[in-house]
Amino acid sequence: MNILVTGAAGFIGSHLCERLLKEGHRVVGVDTFIGPTPLSLKRENIKSLLTHSHFQLIENHLMNLDLQELLSKIDVVYHLAAIPGVRASWGTDFDPYVTNNILATQRLLEACKDTSIKQLIYASTSSAYGEMDGKVSEDKTPQPLSPYGITKLAGEHLCHVYSKYYGVPTTILRFFTVFGPRQRPDMAFHRFIKQILLDEPISVFGDGTQTRDFTYISDCIDGVTAVLNNKKAIGETINIGGKERASVLEVIEILEKIAGKKAKIHYSPTVIGEPKHTWADISKASQLLAYTPAVSLTDGLQNEWNHLLYVYGGNKP
Repeated sequence: MNILVTGAAGFIGSHLCERLLKEGHRVVGVDTFIGPTPLSLKRENIKSLLTHSHFQLIENHLMNLDLQELLSKIDVVYHLAAIPGVRASWGTDFDPYVTNNILATQRLLEACKDTSIKQLIYASTSSAYGEMDGKVSEDKTPQPLSPYGITKLAGEHLCHVYSKYYGVPTTILRFFTVFGPRQRPDMAFHRFIKQILLDEPISVFGDGTQTRDFTYISDCIDGVTAVLNNKKAIGETINIGGKERASVLEVIEILEKIAGKKAKIHYSPTVIGEPKHTWADISKASQLLAYTPAVSLTDGLQNEWNHLLYVYGGNKP
């Protein structure tokens, strides 16, 4: 199949492209190399992809491309391109979120309605839910707490209306705190590991008792690729969560064991817009996608540690 992946040089996007190529598909990746991840790391993310005969990279913005021409040769679209992050989405920094998360999504869907694509898979986020008690299923009414979460939920609504009125075959996947090699540098695990490697204090927002449902990258990709050619998934919104959840302080304890030393912790005020707890009900993913996350938090953190040890080499980048 010919598959378009937007945000191909990102954390999840680069892993997805690798898996799709491994499974024998032809992949066109689009990325404009913006966002919180430095250009050098994004280039490293896709380094191995560029030599693959079935991969094509288009360095451009979705707002500038002739999307109908591009989509004329595409069977399936994975739309991962977005500006991520809760903390940076407030104030004047909100403008890029509107452009990249809402306007670009609408433009892509508008182009899709005039093609014969088989599927459009939209990458959403647990931030769309907001603060919820216990396991969160997809039938819960979303109540995002941040401008970022609002823009991603807006993208979901756009998928719904283009599906309803134009028959665009969409599937929405809500990711819960994905981690592992190539994780964005603004995300907690990457920051923690980098700070330990550089013998700097770990910066913790709040008191560290907040919990997250952590999803290892290979498990996430298992769920994402299970949507491909899956007619049961069309029209659905599906949680992609992890094998286990933990508090921030429990994560730091695991990293201390991996590092073989105690970490120095610097506590900062709680970040507005972030829920205290997240916990995915993945029964729907299990039923529709045969999704079963397999990688433990400890094993996943060890893998991310090894990757960042290579990236930073123990020296200040």
